Amino acid sequence: MRALLLDIGGVLLTSGHERMATLAAPPEFTEVRGVLGPRPDPAWDDVLAGRDRERAYWAARAAEYGELTGGSGTVPELMDALYADDEPFRPEVIALMDDAHAAGLAVAALTNDLAAFHGDADLTRHPVLGRFDTIVDGSVTGVLKPDPRAYAGALGALGLPAGEVVFVDDIPGNCAGARDAGLVTVEVDLRDPSAAVERARELLALRAAA
Repeated sequence: MRALLLDIGGVLLTSGHERMATLAAPPEFTEVRGVLGPRPDPAWDDVLAGRDRERAYWAARAAEYGELTGGSGTVPELMDALYADDEPFRPEVIALMDDAHAAGLAVAALTNDLAAFHGDADLTRHPVLGRFDTIVDGSVTGVLKPDPRAYAGALGALGLPAGEVVFVDDIPGNCAGARDAGLVTVEVDLRDPSAAVERARELLALRAAA
């Protein structure tokens, strides 16, 4: 393997559902958070099953949040509230990136929504994102996973064939698209994200995390 290709939201960046647990909002909003519960989230079930898109889900949640708080109801507004602190990234994924670089591997991102969700927020200029050799953002290119062109664009940026790249994502449909494109793929389960990080380490032949 010669490269690590990461999704950002849910993989490097802790997921909105994780962060929702401490959001200052009524429990009827904060307790509906995907597979993390405690209330059912059928709309997110539709995303995981490929019946709806992640963007549509978060647009609906943002509108709900806006109604509860008297805000604008936009996705960037909700994301600003969710990611208000300075440490929104998974330390184990930062360590994975650093160890991959130390081993001489390329480290890139393939995300659908960095600019669309976070706009000009400080998060988009966070030094952690500077660790990537390149970031391919579907909200800039106009091509979203699982469109095959999204993976082709990332591979083109890396200059590598698919079989030499380990791809990590938390959306089943995006992982399926990556496998169809020939990438070695690891799917993140938000109930145990560390398991996916360790699997990526194994595939990249990196030492176990300290």
